[in-house]
Amino acid sequence: MARGDGAEQFSSGLLPTAKTLSQDGIKIAKLSPQQERKRALTVWSKVCFAIGGAPYQITGTALGFFLQIFLLDVALLDPLNASVILFVGRAWDAVTDPTVGFLVSRTPWTRHGRMMPWILVSTIPAVLCYFLIWVVPPIEQGKIMWYLLFYCLFQTLQTCFHVPYSALTMFISTEQSERDSATAYRMTIEVLGTVIGTAVQGQIVGMAVTPCTNLTNSSNHSVQGNTSQIFNERRAYMIASGVISLIYVLCAVVLFFGVREQNNRVGLKAQKHVSFRTGLRLVIGHGPYVKLVLAFLFTSLAFMLLEGNFALFIKYTLGFRKDFQNILLVIMLSATITIPMWQWFLCRFGKKTAVYIGITWAVPFMILVVCVESNLIVSYIVSIAAGASVAAAFLLPWSMLPDVVDDFKVQNPTSQGHEAIFYSFYVFFTKFASGVSLGVSTLSLSFAGYVTGVCVQSDSVNLTLKVLVSAAPVFLIALGLLIFKTYPIDEERRQYNNKQLQMLLRSEELESEMEALKPDITA
Repeated sequence: MARGDGAEQFSSGLLPTAKTLSQDGIKIAKLSPQQERKRALTVWSKVCFAIGGAPYQITGTALGFFLQIFLLDVALLDPLNASVILFVGRAWDAVTDPTVGFLVSRTPWTRHGRMMPWILVSTIPAVLCYFLIWVVPPIEQGKIMWYLLFYCLFQTLQTCFHVPYSALTMFISTEQSERDSATAYRMTIEVLGTVIGTAVQGQIVGMAVTPCTNLTNSSNHSVQGNTSQIFNERRAYMIASGVISLIYVLCAVVLFFGVREQNNRVGLKAQKHVSFRTGLRLVIGHGPYVKLVLAFLFTSLAFMLLEGNFALFIKYTLGFRKDFQNILLVIMLSATITIPMWQWFLCRFGKKTAVYIGITWAVPFMILVVCVESNLIVSYIVSIAAGASVAAAFLLPWSMLPDVVDDFKVQNPTSQGHEAIFYSFYVFFTKFASGVSLGVSTLSLSFAGYVTGVCVQSDSVNLTLKVLVSAAPVFLIALGLLIFKTYPIDEERRQYNNKQLQMLLRSEELESEMEALKPDITA
C-alpha cells in the first residue's frame, strides 16, 4: 500500500473528523474545530458538575451548624458524650478519605468513567444514614452508640461520593481555564448549598420553639410542656432531614446524567500502578502540596470553629434565641452572592493575593462581634461582611488544588493517576480539622459548665463561646497565612505548568497518530 493511501485511510477512517498537514511528505493529523470544541466545557456541563457538589455542603452545613445543638438540647446528651460523638465521627470520616482515594485510583475505567460509579452506588445508603442521624432512638442507654454508628456510616458513604467527585475536576477537561471556570461554578452552587442547608434545617426547626426552662422549675406542668416542645422539635429535625435527603438524591442524578468523565491523563501509556505507600510518599513529598494543605488546614479550622459554635453564641451569648437561624442564613446568602466577585478577583490579581485579602477580610468582624454590646442590627451587618470571607474560604482551596496537581504532573511525567490521592488527603486534613474543632468546642463547653435546656448560660460558658468564635479563629487564620507565604506556585509558574502539560498532551496525541500510521508506512 502506498504511503499516500495509508495516510488518506488514516485521516478518513480512524479519525474522520481530523484534518491533515503535509510536512516532509508525511501527513500529520491536526485537531479539527469539532475536536477543539470538545475540549471546552459547555455551560450546561459546568452547571451539572457544580450541582454535584451541593449534597456535601447541604448536609455538611446542617451537621456543622445544628448537630451540636441537636445532641445537647434535643437528644439531651451530656456535653462530654456529645463531644465524643462529634470527634470520633469526624476523625473516622477523615481516616476513610485516603483509603477511598486509593481505592478510587485503582478502580478500572468503565463506560461511565472511574469516578461516576462510586458516586452512583453510595448515594442511597448515604441518605438513609443521614436521616437516621436526626432520629432520637427510644432507648436511653443506646443513644451514644446509635449516633456513633449512623454518623460514622454516613461519613464513610459520603466520602465514597465526595472524594471521587472532587477528583472529577481533573477529568472534565484538560484545559486549566476550563477547570478554573468549572470550579467557580461549583463553588457558587456549593455555597448556595450551604444556604439551602441552613434555610431548610434552620427554618423548619425554627418553627418548633425551643423549650426554655429555669434550673429551679420542676413542676409537673412545666415538665409536660417541655416534653411536648421537645417532641415537636424532634419531629421538625426529622422533616428537615427528609427534605435534605431528597435534595441529595436529585443532585446526584443531575451530576450522573449531566457530566461526561474524560480519560485525559497525561502520560497514560507510561503509567504504572503503584502501591498506596508509594503513591502516598510521592504526594506527601511534593512541597507545594504540603504547604498549601497546611495553610488551608489552619484557616479551615478557624472557620469550622466559627461555624460549629456560632449558633450557640447567637443563642446564648448574644441572646437572639429566635433569630439565630436567620443570622446564619444571612451569612450563607452573602457568601453565595460574593463567590463570583472572588472568582473575578483571583483572575484579575492572582490566587495568592485573593487568599490574603479574602481570608483576612473576616478578622475585623470576628473581633467586632464580641466587642460590641449585643445588638441585632450589628449582628446582621457582621453576618453580611463575614459571608464574603466565607466565600473566599470556600472557593480558593478548590481553585488552587488543580494547580498543585498540574505542578506534580510536570515534575513527574511518568507517575500519573494520583489525582484522587491528592484530593482525598486534602479532604482528610480538613475533616480532621473539623473533628478537632467540634470535639474541642463541645469539650470546652462541658468544662465551662454548659447546661442543656436552659434560657441563660453561665458567664464562663459565654466567655468560652467568645473565644471559640473570635480569639481562636483569628489566631489560626494568622498562622495559616504565615505558612501560605512559603507557597511557591505563583501566576508565572502556573502558566508555565499549563503550557508544559499542553505540550505533553499534544506530543502524546501526535505519537499515537504516528503509531497508527506506522503499519501503512512500512507496508
